[in-house]
Amino acid sequence: MKNKFIKTACLLSLISLEVSAQSSDNGQGASAEKYGNTLNIGVGNGYYGFGFFNPGIMLNYEFDVAKNFTIAPFIGFSTFRDDYYWGNPNKPYYDPSYHYYYYRETIVPVGAKATYYFDQLLHLNPKWDLYLGASVGYAFRSVTWDNGYYGDTRAYRDVNSLYLALHIGAEYHINQKTGLFLDLSSGISTLGLAIHLNK
Repeated sequence: MKNKFIKTACLLSLISLEVSAQSSDNGQGASAEKYGNTLNIGVGNGYYGFGFFNPGIMLNYEFDVAKNFTIAPFIGFSTFRDDYYWGNPNKPYYDPSYHYYYYRETIVPVGAKATYYFDQLLHLNPKWDLYLGASVGYAFRSVTWDNGYYGDTRAYRDVNSLYLALHIGAEYHINQKTGLFLDLSSGISTLGLAIHLNK
């Protein structure tokens, strides 16, 4: 009877330790971290096709789709102004018919961003997230020209509307609800605020 009691107590102790370990890992381990239900708002510098745009704004909302992996629908905004030299090609450059005109191009990319987090793989401090990502979408573009310009209005516009971008980034968690992130991208690089709505 005594031996049965000791065996039963040992078995219950082992089960209790296993449950306790699993509970601890689920509550604090990197493997249990959820990245979805997060609103990311960033501002920075944008690049699209042939030149830099300033400022750039990017907004996305992440959803968990697999372990350490999210998909985020996004929308961005970036604008750029430049001067364009135009005049009568049959006259010298100092002729009064030559003028500088400006054009402004505005880019609004819309699409989805896929992100993989390396926190568990690298055993990062829970305060930090490190990720790689890729975005694909469509870039809505518009160009406006200065009054008085009658030259080739298609100049600088031969850029594919397919929006593709690669990302590498990191986030520092200020608390459970908010974090600061830096997203370096071949599209629009941003510094911004992450709002975690699932915590």
